[in-house]
Amino acid sequence: MADPALHHETRPINQIAVDYTPEACTHCPETNSITLTYDHRGGARWRSTNRFLYGTFSSRIQCPKGNTSGLNFNIYLSSLEGDKSQDEIDFEFVGKDKTVVQTNYYTAGTGNREQIHDLGFDCSDGFHEYIIKWYPDWIEWVIDGKVVRKEEKDKGQGFPGKPMYLYASVWDASYIDEGRWTGTYHGGDAPYVCHYKDIHVPLGTEMVEEES
Repeated sequence: MADPALHHETRPINQIAVDYTPEACTHCPETNSITLTYDHRGGARWRSTNRFLYGTFSSRIQCPKGNTSGLNFNIYLSSLEGDKSQDEIDFEFVGKDKTVVQTNYYTAGTGNREQIHDLGFDCSDGFHEYIIKWYPDWIEWVIDGKVVRKEEKDKGQGFPGKPMYLYASVWDASYIDEGRWTGTYHGGDAPYVCHYKDIHVPLGTEMVEEES
């Protein structure tokens, strides 16, 4: 395989796996679109069926409308959700304020690198493009063609380097920090639907391996 840092090409995502509440997730490969719904059933989470080692990941996203206080909706990379030693790179929307987005990354389960970015728009008003560019020595978070954050690897410091899945979910995060992160969940505008379309994953860095 060529140097993965050279693989900037992408392809549409063809298959996904749904980790929980599959009835709250729809996937149309023909239109390259996915929806996630949060309602009385709870939320749902989809992911790519294989991991990737570096590359460019993107989606156009329209976040749920209405009073979404308490909810978290997102798109992110993770070596394995739920693994305490996971690597992860995030775009996370906090339901109490749909004019901002949080970025973060984890190495071996350690995060605490959060940054909040003003979007300049309401993330539920139409589709906007969110891109994660992840390479051996740097990460970029890009919104509508504008780089909002760049991190470079420092010698002696941890940096995401494990093969990762592309994930997205909608869930009630109101219990975290007593609601200070995403707000208190109200639910008066349920169902809350998060739309993803034009989802792309790297071409040439997919790890074709059996899951344990």
